[in-house]
Amino acid sequence: MNADRRRFLKAMGPAGLIPALPAFGLQARGLQAMYEAAAPSPDEGAKPRYSIRFAVIGLDHAHILGMTAAVERGGGELASVYSADRKALAGFQNRFGPVKVAGSEDEILNDPSIQLVAAAPIPDQRAPLGIRVMRHGKDYLSDKPGIITLEQLAEVRQAIRETGRIYAIMFSERLEVPAAVKAGELVKAGAIGRVVQTVNLAPHQVNPGSRPEWFWDPARYGGILCDIGSHQADQFLYYTGSDTAEAVASQIANVNYPSHPMFQDFGDMMLCGNKGTGYVRVDWFTPDGLGVWGDGRLFILGTEGYIELRKYVDIAGRPGGNHLLIVDQKAARYIDCANVELPFGPQFVADIVNRTHIAQDQEQALLATELVLKAQKVARRLEFASPGGRK
Repeated sequence: MNADRRRFLKAMGPAGLIPALPAFGLQARGLQAMYEAAAPSPDEGAKPRYSIRFAVIGLDHAHILGMTAAVERGGGELASVYSADRKALAGFQNRFGPVKVAGSEDEILNDPSIQLVAAAPIPDQRAPLGIRVMRHGKDYLSDKPGIITLEQLAEVRQAIRETGRIYAIMFSERLEVPAAVKAGELVKAGAIGRVVQTVNLAPHQVNPGSRPEWFWDPARYGGILCDIGSHQADQFLYYTGSDTAEAVASQIANVNYPSHPMFQDFGDMMLCGNKGTGYVRVDWFTPDGLGVWGDGRLFILGTEGYIELRKYVDIAGRPGGNHLLIVDQKAARYIDCANVELPFGPQFVADIVNRTHIAQDQEQALLATELVLKAQKVARRLEFASPGGRK
């Protein structure tokens, strides 16, 4: 039977194959997803319940702008900022107003009125800074990756145990993306049954002319799985609900940047948790023609349905970002998530005041970090042949 089918398809050729497809049960049903727009929260725009004073140290990555905005949105009062980069300071003040510029890191650490430090220095400096912050009796919010070695991770865990402070990491691809927030609500409501697997595709754009020297050095940023992959490990743990997990396999490569031989522009990994599995692909290959920095996708497979997120763009034609598609036992739906409230800021400020971990589970954040650090450490380095046949 199979041999007869192969002979038939070969005889038909590509042109004749198209009309023959329905005979093999491949005719499309013409499925049209129902449209929904997620309504904003009834509390959106309400005055934050709590307030804190916070400061910023380190402006080496623009993520600090979103981090600062999130804390302010939650009730944080920006007290001061410190950075040795005068150009970055000017841009920061242009965004957040004439905030006080501290004369040193110690000026902030020794200010008893400051409860939180948000930071985005060069990645290899983030964990040591966070430990100093916690030992000065303050909580800490780091840009990702928040920790770039297993040795740093052990030191951070020790400091948390000794100080009782919060070491948070801004995994913005979940915490600050409305579609990702909505997906979490649907998963927790049982909309697709039990989650079996997450698949994360996370392309990024290099823009090489704007990158500092440390960007190209894995010893400074931790490697591609540690860096970009930390977002994806966080999502895998969150959506599957796993509280134990391991990296089953991982690989990395430098395909396109021979002038930066240590740089990694491709990586992937397989993850396995006690409540689900995950696959992650990260890369620096977003083409200029896309118009945004990356076509981030998340697929969540459940026992009763599945969800797809098109976070930043939909090349099928829908404008903007935050597109969610869900298929369950009853129908296929498209949900526009543009108006979904981002809860992280208010929840995080409340955590600081109440000593809770609602905005981000501390152990889950550190487990996501541990997963990518171990995956990075054992990753197979791929070498591809060039078009001319050479490696």
